[in-house]
Amino acid sequence: IGDNVRMLLERPDGLYTFRLHRDRVYYCSEAIIKYASNFPRKELLSFGTCFGRFTKTRKFRLHITALDFIAPYAKFKIWLKPNAEQQFLYGHNVVKSGLGRITENTPKYHGVIVYTMNDVPLGFGVRA
Repeated sequence: IGDNVRMLLERPDGLYTFRLHRDRVYYCSEAIIKYASNFPRKELLSFGTCFGRFTKTRKFRLHITALDFIAPYAKFKIWLKPNAEQQFLYGHNVVKSGLGRITENTPKYHGVIVYTMNDVPLGFGVRA
């Protein structure tokens, strides 16, 4: 989402931040952080929305729970035709004939947000 991260953090309904807890990155408001600070870190399971986690090799992997927050600010998007939605949801590759629209200047092998033709986000993908 690039520079649009600022829009995630400085929202009209309050300040939001990213917090690292047990190799997971959480997105939450300042109010939730104040409530969570009352508990010891070992007893705290989670707080806010999990955006992703760091693997053992220290690579960051996005979780599907972050999709609703990231989708409006994504730079590169792909819209699928109705007949290709089911293919994508079952984990198969989408052929070129299944693409409805694609944002201009999307680089090859770049991460994208996959939408239905009705602008409902389905998941994450890579443009090939």
